[in-house]
Amino acid sequence: MPFRSHRFSLGTRLFLSAAFCCVLILVLAGVGLTTFYRRSAERGFDERLSVYIKQLVADLAAPPETERQTVGDLGEPRFDLPLTGWYWQIVRLDGERPTIRSSRSLVGGQLPKLLDQDIAPNSRGLRESYVSGPDDRLLRILEREIDVGEDGRFTVAVAAPADEIEGDIQDFRFALTMTFVLLGLILVASTLVQVRFGLRPLVRLRAAVGTVRTGEAPRILGDYPPDLAPLAGELNQLIDTNREILE
Repeated sequence: MPFRSHRFSLGTRLFLSAAFCCVLILVLAGVGLTTFYRRSAERGFDERLSVYIKQLVADLAAPPETERQTVGDLGEPRFDLPLTGWYWQIVRLDGERPTIRSSRSLVGGQLPKLLDQDIAPNSRGLRESYVSGPDDRLLRILEREIDVGEDGRFTVAVAAPADEIEGDIQDFRFALTMTFVLLGLILVASTLVQVRFGLRPLVRLRAAVGTVRTGEAPRILGDYPPDLAPLAGELNQLIDTNREILE
């Protein structure tokens, strides 16, 4: 059956249009806030990873060769346990064959190089992306390319499970959904109250016209808002004119 808007009363139209606008605004606001929170969560997570990259870069740039034996000692046990999702990798780019050093957690695997994927570095010189890890786990990875002079050029990468970001986002989305559902119900209820209150003069005018039609009153009685008072006056003039014609 085709949709026919003229079947709906004025109050129903006002209520449905207001409720639709409320729901639309809440949905758009929810999408916008979730997108903003995702970016914020990624930035916060990247800050944690960039700290480890800075420490690895500092270890590589240490002058004495003996100090470089401690490369990768980041004080984080998850880099030492197998397939935890927390990995670091250092690849020497110059030389006949690339030299790769990595965390114990990689257990002989390798992280993909963002340098080979034509990902442009950000303002801090870091490449960032999502990649699939050795156990097909989605990882958030940061990579930096450094040049330590005679000692060569390296890419330093640190990766961590992306589900930590997704977990925070899911918690935020759930809390936001519950808040917006409650807010939406309150807005819809307040809209219903406003529509009923706003249309009350029309209901009174309709009742007054009914009393004239049934003969209970000679004219439309009562006080009405400024936008309805002229209509009531016009109806009274029409009633008086018809009465004069009949007489």
